[in-house]
Amino acid sequence: MAAAGAVVAAALAAVREAAAVGVSTLELDEVAESVIRKAGATPSFLGYHGFPASICSSVNDRVVHGIPSPSEVLVAGDLVSIDCGAILDGWHGDAAVTFGVGTLSSADEDLSAATRQAMDTGIAAMVPGNRLSDVSHAIETGARAASARFRRSFGIVEGYGGHGIGRQMHMDPFLPNEGEPGRGPLLVAGSVLAIEPMLTLGTDQTRILEDEWTVVTADGSRAAHWEHTVAVTDDGPRILTQV
Repeated sequence: MAAAGAVVAAALAAVREAAAVGVSTLELDEVAESVIRKAGATPSFLGYHGFPASICSSVNDRVVHGIPSPSEVLVAGDLVSIDCGAILDGWHGDAAVTFGVGTLSSADEDLSAATRQAMDTGIAAMVPGNRLSDVSHAIETGARAASARFRRSFGIVEGYGGHGIGRQMHMDPFLPNEGEPGRGPLLVAGSVLAIEPMLTLGTDQTRILEDEWTVVTADGSRAAHWEHTVAVTDDGPRILTQV
């Protein structure tokens, strides 16, 4: 899984480097697919339940599952979230990053930093002896702490979260991004979860566009998405998709 995760990390790094004013999200998809296939891996997303691309490209008010398009061209100030997965030797890696095109507003910078902080707090809870909801609670705690740190109110997107991952991209258990601690399956060395908070500058509510994939904020506020595939080890959390 670490090998698959390294492919995902390389693809995301290449996409981030290629993202610039005038570049389409379809071009970013082509960059990611090229990196994945050159590594001898297969894109996890392409064809998954009919999804037509190798990345999810979610710009501005799009939360997750945005479909890359030749007509969606990046402009200065866009807030871009890219989710990517790869399969190598039957094992999956899954990760997401958020970044800006050119200079971001201070609110967007804070939003991305807050989302990453929530992810990092969740990752820190990936230790033997914790339960699944301890990770959920840690993600929520990280998000609330970021609200205090940046003096902004962030919405924790309702109904979406992380998941088990291994021989399949999405496996049980589902990992909510908030909740009470001390509940659910016990984490042991070798447990692997995709940790992926999604925060907004407004509501926690979303809607799905007519393409039946793209999730957008219900109030049009901007959203950010950070994700890593993380393993529990006796020596602490191990990030398998380090970008």
